Amino acid sequence: MNLEFFIANRLIRTKERKSTISSPIINIAIAAIAIGLIMMIVSIGTGIGLQRKIREKVSAFNGHIIISKFEDNQSQVSLNPISTNQDFYPKFNSVSGVAHIQAVASKAGIIRTEKSFEGIIFKGVGKDYDWNNLQEYIVQGKLPIVTEELNSEILISSYLANRLELKLGDKCNTFFMKEGGNKLPNLRSFKIVGIYSSGFQEFDAAYIIGDIRHIQRINKWLPTQVGSFEVFLNDFTKIDEKGREIYKHTQNKEDSTITLDTQTISQKYYYIFEWLKLFDFNIIVILIIMIVVATINMVVALLVLILEKTQMIGILKSLGANNWSIRKIFLYNVMHLIIKGLLWGNIIGVGLLLLQKQFGFVKLDPENYYVTTAPVDVNILYIVLLNLGTLMVCLLVLLVPSYVITKVSPVKAIKFV
Repeated sequence: MNLEFFIANRLIRTKERKSTISSPIINIAIAAIAIGLIMMIVSIGTGIGLQRKIREKVSAFNGHIIISKFEDNQSQVSLNPISTNQDFYPKFNSVSGVAHIQAVASKAGIIRTEKSFEGIIFKGVGKDYDWNNLQEYIVQGKLPIVTEELNSEILISSYLANRLELKLGDKCNTFFMKEGGNKLPNLRSFKIVGIYSSGFQEFDAAYIIGDIRHIQRINKWLPTQVGSFEVFLNDFTKIDEKGREIYKHTQNKEDSTITLDTQTISQKYYYIFEWLKLFDFNIIVILIIMIVVATINMVVALLVLILEKTQMIGILKSLGANNWSIRKIFLYNVMHLIIKGLLWGNIIGVGLLLLQKQFGFVKLDPENYYVTTAPVDVNILYIVLLNLGTLMVCLLVLLVPSYVITKVSPVKAIKFV
């Protein structure tokens, strides 16, 4: 057995430590490691969880990349149609990493009831629409059917339903303005078959979802004409790179008059994604502070252990032990304390994340955070890296105070033994 590890193990297991002066300091150091790791696990889990959840909500209503007519790119509604006879539709095979592409169209309108009215954006979707992105936000009813004959079924948000005093199964009159001067608005009567709540006020306060053929008829478009295309990617982290690739592959080289533009959701909702970037900075600050606090506590604990075992250091030196061997004894000792703190930190930190994921007891204001409960992301890789990083940083920093051992004189240390 390794001699240094054997001696360190005996020091760890000795019962005398419980009654020594170093006992409370050691316990504080272990607690500091545990609390620091808890804070780091919770901050990373909630920070990344919130970023991921908000990205999912924005992409559920817009896709990751939007392809539209160049002049329509900044508009929430479809002004000029695009033909579905494109090389990239219905399968975008020319760019790798594209999971799905779907054709949509949108038109502004007003829902009017006997007591109230609200401005809305009717989002028309077709047979290729991926409803899985919205499924988790359905709170009542079902999804509208858009694969058969044209019908009046729509999906409305709980926000709009409450303001208009509408419920599942009700019919609502919606007015759409026609292009041109003083033309009368186009009336459509829709039946509410589903109610959703995304917690994203910007979408909940505006969007109702139904069959794209309503917009095509109102705008007098052909069945092959749509407002825009929504592209979903397999990897969100490559959204800027794929956005540039998709732009190149959507340009019509034969007819320069047909100009399509692409816009990523990070560009369209830049204020949201810039805000999300602040979470990365906050997480880094918390990690640095927690590691510094934990390291300082471990340095104090190591110095106390060295001072408490000064006589033992003198005896070992007199028996021929070199400074590095003695330093390793104390580093093994401190590593045990760090691992003990990490163990408790992992149990409590991961436990808190799992409880929040299961029960959602921490609530957030959706107007500020776009979610009603704090989302968490339990990523095992991040947790392992946190543990290894904390352990390595603490041990590297502790090499400096362990240098005090080289200054201990064996003659003075064992003089009063």
